[in-house]
Amino acid sequence: MTSYYFTSEHELFREALRKFLEKEVLPYIDEWEAQQQVPKSLWKKFGDQGFLGLHYPPEYGGAGLDFFYTVVFCEEISKVFSGGFGVIQSVTQYMSSPYIYKYGSEYLKRKYLVPVIRGEAIAAIGITEPGAGSDVANIQTRAVRQGDFYIINGQKTFISNGYYGDYVVLVVKTQPEAGIHGISLIVVDLDSPGITKNKLNKLGWHASDTAELFFENVKVPAENLIGDEGQGFFYLMEGLQLERLVGAIGTIAGVEHLIAYTLEYMAQRHAFGRPINKFQVLRHRMAQLHAECEVLKQYVYYCSRLFSDGHYAVRECSIAKLLTTELANRAAYECLQMFGGYGYIEDYKVARVYRDVRILTIGGGTSEIMREIIAKMLIDDKAYELPVSRKQPSSSPEPSSLVQEIIAQIKSRAERSALGSTLKFDLGSHKLLIDGTSGRNVVKEEDGEAACVIQVSPEDMKALLSGELNPMSAFMAGKIKVKGDMGVAMKLQSLL
Repeated sequence: MTSYYFTSEHELFREALRKFLEKEVLPYIDEWEAQQQVPKSLWKKFGDQGFLGLHYPPEYGGAGLDFFYTVVFCEEISKVFSGGFGVIQSVTQYMSSPYIYKYGSEYLKRKYLVPVIRGEAIAAIGITEPGAGSDVANIQTRAVRQGDFYIINGQKTFISNGYYGDYVVLVVKTQPEAGIHGISLIVVDLDSPGITKNKLNKLGWHASDTAELFFENVKVPAENLIGDEGQGFFYLMEGLQLERLVGAIGTIAGVEHLIAYTLEYMAQRHAFGRPINKFQVLRHRMAQLHAECEVLKQYVYYCSRLFSDGHYAVRECSIAKLLTTELANRAAYECLQMFGGYGYIEDYKVARVYRDVRILTIGGGTSEIMREIIAKMLIDDKAYELPVSRKQPSSSPEPSSLVQEIIAQIKSRAERSALGSTLKFDLGSHKLLIDGTSGRNVVKEEDGEAACVIQVSPEDMKALLSGELNPMSAFMAGKIKVKGDMGVAMKLQSLL
């Protein structure tokens, strides 16, 4: 059923990411859990391989890929039996940096977003306070404008990446008397003078850090304001849908992986002369979990499609977050039971999962809040509309000189052996059609039908032609998207 949403390119990307995780992550998870920290150098490796910034445009170092590459990424980092590991990039890529990309100035994007995509920076989102969790409008942290700076005083708590992170997208009140219209977002470097951090000792998610942050007369440049002053609340209301959707994607993938892990154990564990997966009561419990997991996985994919298509899917994302996290808690309980006494031993990964999943019905909006959102829509006819005009990602301008240079090189190289089929390069606003069906390659600057379509940015196309970028590596990293006959795409190496 997943083929409806995932192409062969998605699955090749999944395989490449999975192999990377098997080499660079899985052997060290237990060590990082014990140390309660993942080395920052790992994220640079992620960035170098093109695994970060999948949904961000090329002008900031991203890949400009469709949302289902993000789905694949969230699924795979959730299958390493460490919720703490997965949450680090979930928070960085999808819960904090998007505000900078959507609403921030070009200065903020260059200073804070680009390093995130390179794997050189970790970000946090600072919303929750001791007296304000789900009630965002009740935050007390203040930012007072003084000339070219804001002076910030207040406290945040339960901030993932708040201790080892590099910066925080901080939710502050710039006009306390204006209610929700007085809330703003400001980027604050976490090494700024006046910030005190307290690393919290958590029940689970040991590989990640969660902190209390104290701000005492912290001086932040006014240019670090994200978007317009007083619009922060409305920015958050849009961004929370992605946060909840990403949480649901990772959660259901983790449940699926936990079920597979438990079934493997049940096939090996014997009692009363047979594997315990032969006892009807146990196999039926697992069958029930599997059935519920499959249904919710398909619903999450549906929600992902809605998000990808630009829908403000408040109800759907709330349902997905509610049901996947509730299932995760129940699945952890049921699966640990299958392990018997061994499930209570830390040497078995199910014990870690049991601790890690408990936060899922709390963070990102509690189950109670999710139910109330759904109830308002179901019973009170509440309509949640996009609170601000969505800022569409600006496509990178394609310099005509660069495009013309690419076209000239392709025309020259097309004189080599005929493709025997039709191939189209989609460079964005420019299309190049190669017809190799008549014994030679005919190149046309037009948008026609082709057996195979290669989608690639002009910058990456130039790198391919110069030899700086290998076609297969580019394909695996998602820099090339192929639609149609893969056999024709395989001939790309000879053409380049």
